[in-house]
Order: sequence, then C-alpha cells, then structure tokens
Amino acid sequence: MRVLMTGGGTGGHINPAIAIAKTIQKNEPDSKIAFVGTSRGMENRLIPKEGFPIYHIEMRGLRRGFSLSNLKTLQLMITSVGKAKKLIREFKPDIAIGTGGYVCWPLIKAASEMGIPTALHESNALAGVAVKLLAPKIDILFTNFEQTAEQIKHCKKIVHVGNPLKNGFTDVTHEEARKTLGFEGKYRYSILSCGGSLGAERINSEILKMMTEYSSKHPEIHHLHQAGVGNYKTVKTEFDRLGLDRFSNLSLVDYIYDMPLRLAAADIVINRAGAMTISELALLKKPSILIPSPNVTDNHQYKNAKVLADAGAVVMIEEKNLENVFLSDAVEKLLGNRSERREMAEKFGKFAIKNADFLIYNEIKKLVNLRKM
Repeated sequence: MRVLMTGGGTGGHINPAIAIAKTIQKNEPDSKIAFVGTSRGMENRLIPKEGFPIYHIEMRGLRRGFSLSNLKTLQLMITSVGKAKKLIREFKPDIAIGTGGYVCWPLIKAASEMGIPTALHESNALAGVAVKLLAPKIDILFTNFEQTAEQIKHCKKIVHVGNPLKNGFTDVTHEEARKTLGFEGKYRYSILSCGGSLGAERINSEILKMMTEYSSKHPEIHHLHQAGVGNYKTVKTEFDRLGLDRFSNLSLVDYIYDMPLRLAAADIVINRAGAMTISELALLKKPSILIPSPNVTDNHQYKNAKVLADAGAVVMIEEKNLENVFLSDAVEKLLGNRSERREMAEKFGKFAIKNADFLIYNEIKKLVNLRKM
C-alpha cells in the first residue's frame, strides 16, 4: 500500500499519524509511507525519528477574528492544494490520511479532488476547523470521542474508533512497574504530574507548592514531576531553593523518557487534557486530575476534560480555579478513598478502545480495495 500521511502542529496530531503508519507497516511491511507537513512544525522532529520521509507544503491556520495574516492563509489554502496535487502525481498514493491540524488541508483537499481515497482522524472531542471543512469531501472520518460526530453535518461515513497509540502502554502491570522502579516495600503510593512535554508555568508553580505543603510530608508517597524541557532550569532552581531536593521521595525531571513504565506505576496522575494524554490514561484506567490548558485553539482541552468529568471518570480543575482549589486536597481525597479511585478508573476505562489502530487499518484497507475494484 502506498500512503501519504498528514497531521501536525502538536504531538496530539502527529503521534496518532505515526501510530496509524506503523500499524499499516506492521500489516504490510512492503508499504511505502511518507508524511506531508510544513517546514516549521513539530512533525520535523518527530517523523524522521520514526524512519519516515517527510515532504513540505507551506500552510498556516486561520486566526480568530479579523487579521491580515488570514489573507495570507486564504492564499495558501488555494496555492498549497496545487502543490499537493503535484506531490500526489509523483508519489501515486493509494490513500491519503490526515490526523488533524491546518497541515491536513492541502493534501486531503487535493486527494479528494483527484479521486484518491481519503480518511481523517479527529482525536479531540471538539472537531478542528480543518476537519470540519474537509469532512464533506472525504470518504471516512474516524473519531476518538463519540460526541464528535454530532458536530459534523456532512460526511459519507463516521466511525468511532478511539485514539491509535504507539506501542508500550500495556506492556507492564502496575505491580511489575512498581517492582522495576524499586517502589515495592518503599512507597505505598506513586503520584505522577506533568505540565506537558514543553512545560506549563502555572502547573509547575502549583506542583512545587503541593510538594512543599503535602508530598514532602508524606514519605510513603513517591512524587515525580515533569517540568518540561523549556522550563526545567527555572523550576529546578526553585525546587532547590525550597529545599525539596532534600527529600528522597520527590523527583523533578525535564522530560519522562520511560512514560509507559511511569504511568503504569502511578496511583494518581495530574496532567493536561490533550487527546493523546487522555487516551493513554483511559487505556491504563488511571485515576486522574486533569488541568486543561487555556492556551489552545477553541479551548478544546477543556471540552475533552469536560466530557470525562461529566461522566465521573476524572477530576477536572480549570487553571483559573487553582487559586481556590488546592491540588493537595484533591490528591489527599482520592488517596484516602480507594473505592472512589476504583470507580473513577472503571468509568475512565470505558472511554478507551484498545484496538483503535487495527480498526482504522481494516477500514482503510476496505476503502483502498473498494476503489481498486
């Protein structure tokens, strides 16, 4: 199978694309798969590491309200499609697949106009602008949240499949992870907190406060916090100034490279509410406190977390409410109520679909075979 993949801007768009590509590769080792992105996106760091080639077509997103930059975007929406058609004629794909973000527009629009089978995957509860615009033109839309389908007015086929994840998140049990990390017989509980791969200043500040007032006073709890690559030096300086480096049960890192293992060992997770994060936590049924980022397009992280909070699957705390709601209180309440943690975990697990990657592959294969008939 010859496949052109597209999706970029954030890891939440790129990682599902990588997962789909690897699933196709696993089932059809002789497949030819390439990615299409912009020259400045995060996809340029993540895609080559996975061994896939990447082509560049310049595109940018529309800004809210009136903006002169939107005129340039509208121009790119037209010219980029022509460049995508040239790439399609050269690559000759059997299918074009997008996973969200404005980067998807040129390739998926061009492929649909050229009669190439097209598919999109939307990982967020709130469909993005590009997905909404492209939905009427594509053959199939895959969704992570069931509620997403309600926002799409016209689409040939919509299938709820969940979020495709990269391997490793179910390879180890909670007990095995604790033994591997040396927690068994040393720590009763494990807390894992993250501000995202690049860091989040407000979460970092609140976690340091929590470590000072709560975690450091509970030696039976191991608390690991990912400060983010961009903020690590500043946070580490404050961590040391507060004397938190004296406590063996507290750990501060810039980035967690063994995330599947650390998540498996965690009893409570404090994190943002990106679609990939949610999918990983749901798959592992982790009692979680989600703090949606207020700095994302259309506030989609809040909408992701709200769906889960309304179902009783997570505790959601909006960043603006952190002044009045203390993280340590929320954590202490959860750790003190095992039945509540178990109930939350089961409800969260209902949002996970373990074989999302293979469901997507099967639908893609059917679509390609149908077009070849």
